[in-house]
Amino acid sequence: MKAELLDPETEARLARAWRDQRDEAALHRLIHAYMRLAISMAAKFRRYGAPMNDLIQEASLGLMKAADKFDPDRGVRFSTYAVWWIKASIQDYVMRNWSLVRTGSTSSQKSLFFNMRRVQAQLERAAADAGEVLDTHQLHARIASDLGVPLADVQMMEGRLSGSDLSLNAAQGSDEEGREWIELLEDDGPQADEQIAASHDGAALRGWLAEALGSLSARERYIVAERKLKAEGRTLESLGAELGLSKERVRQLEAAAFAKLRRKLETGAPEIVNFL
Repeated sequence: MKAELLDPETEARLARAWRDQRDEAALHRLIHAYMRLAISMAAKFRRYGAPMNDLIQEASLGLMKAADKFDPDRGVRFSTYAVWWIKASIQDYVMRNWSLVRTGSTSSQKSLFFNMRRVQAQLERAAADAGEVLDTHQLHARIASDLGVPLADVQMMEGRLSGSDLSLNAAQGSDEEGREWIELLEDDGPQADEQIAASHDGAALRGWLAEALGSLSARERYIVAERKLKAEGRTLESLGAELGLSKERVRQLEAAAFAKLRRKLETGAPEIVNFL
């Protein structure tokens, strides 16, 4: 409250000093003189639940942006120009911190966020005075018409403003040892019986395959392992070069090995034959 009150001539001189000479002392004096305006506007947004100190900080940022872009030669007082920058800065902060889910970014969504409840109350009072009963769709349509925004944005914002964020780790009741909300979420992963069955079947399949591979010769096992049991199977050419065989001969050995594996598994594990 002890900040000086600037007359139009002093205000314009300070603004020109910052614009033309980047005089920081002039900038600080201009901003300090209008901090009361920034604080006053920040106080109007306390109902949105944001800390007052944070609101003042955002208002100060808006004030500094206004000072940086202000043109004193247009004949407009700095307070008239700065109020829009301060308001925009505070509104952006409130919307960013209202919810973990982005509340809105378009001009229509911003208008709804800050005006929807006020317009809705006015429409409901007017309808009650006229003896009308508005359903939800009619009320949303009138809000959209009054604010000049799409109906879909009104419906979306109604859902966003209907409640604040809640932690999934919060207790469902007042009892501290009660269940948390996260315990009600369905687990999309395999259930216990499915995991046990998969583990049992996997162990059986591995045993059958190991037994079947044991019926192959060392060279056949090596070819099958290099071709099929590695993340990146080797080519017939590279195996042929290593073993001193032609590409066609390696292919024949591979085909013969798979035929042996199939015959072996047909008796012990017929359900996996189709994978070979």
